[in-house]
Amino acid sequence: MTLQAATHATGTATSYQSTASGSSFYAAMRILPAEQREAMFHIYSFCRQVDDIADSDGPRRERLQALQQWREDIDALYAGHPPARLIDYAASVKKFALQRQDFLAIIDGMEMDVPQEIRAPDMATLDLYCDRVASAVGRLSVRIFGDASTAAGRVAHSLGRALQLTNILRDLSEDAERGRLYLPRDLLERHAVAEREPARVLAHRAIGAVCEDLAAIAEQHFAAASAAMERCSRRAMRPAAVMGAVYHASLDRLRRRGWARLDEPVSLPRSMKIWLALRHGLL
Repeated sequence: MTLQAATHATGTATSYQSTASGSSFYAAMRILPAEQREAMFHIYSFCRQVDDIADSDGPRRERLQALQQWREDIDALYAGHPPARLIDYAASVKKFALQRQDFLAIIDGMEMDVPQEIRAPDMATLDLYCDRVASAVGRLSVRIFGDASTAAGRVAHSLGRALQLTNILRDLSEDAERGRLYLPRDLLERHAVAEREPARVLAHRAIGAVCEDLAAIAEQHFAAASAAMERCSRRAMRPAAVMGAVYHASLDRLRRRGWARLDEPVSLPRSMKIWLALRHGLL
């Protein structure tokens, strides 16, 4: 989607359902009752639109302005005067007590890619990025799933990071083509990788060790999320369990493929996604 299309999209959940229909997200959300599923597609739509702005080829200044307009629109939504593209969100925000700061955190996270391309952030910055673009989505999601407990918040915290780190490892080659490198500086320095140019980093002989270290951090977050789910409503956490299982399986496949052929895509067959959805969604 272009910048212009993203900034003028309606924001309705149905406008993005066809885009999501083949995704891991859809595999998890289809097990929800209609009202919760509709609310989750609102979140999906919102994330797609602000992400499309951040990833567009438009001038950086215009992208920053477009993201600022989203902040103002979110403020208007919570003030009781939603703009046209957020009118459908009002009922979900009220019913599920969705928090304004989580929507704003997502925008802040997307904005981190705009002033300049992210390249080898330190670990603290990468963690902040993951919190904003993924764990904040999790915090909105667990409320929609029906669990706003402290334990559910820990699920959002850890599972969001696990999923985002998996995405980073999956998309290394694609991100490098955009001039982006999300591998943390701390791990690069640990393995004596002094390069910061994305293509050179990915061609470095130590790239496998760096990726394995980041994969190990993702594994820790998957384990922490699983432990936190044990203290939550099992029924409420079914969609989170499905997402965790699908992404964990993807991480396993990435590690089995190895880190020498980063442009070789790794994906799960639809049959496996369905099996994981049934296994974890019918507990």
